[in-house]
Amino acid sequence: MNSEYRIALHGKTPTGFETYAEFHIGTDRAAANRLFGQLKGSPDHIEDGILFMELQSIHRGLPIDIRMIRCTLDELTENCRAITKCLFNLFSLQETQSGR
Repeated sequence: MNSEYRIALHGKTPTGFETYAEFHIGTDRAAANRLFGQLKGSPDHIEDGILFMELQSIHRGLPIDIRMIRCTLDELTENCRAITKCLFNLFSLQETQSGR
């Protein structure tokens, strides 16, 4: 069974962390790591952040944390734009290759 990869967006609230969005990246671990590595933010001082992006592997329905970065609102905005563009290109390429 292949793992699936996603990038989850979390915000810190008075009661803890809340996940408010997810991007489903696909099953290619190298591509997911490459994409996450291009995102803006910092893996340092996670506890001081308010907005976070996390690369996760989903295996047998359970999330496994791989990497996390904290972001400013501007970085988060830019990252969402970059992820959307990458996924759009990826899905367009897959449709082209399948002859659709």
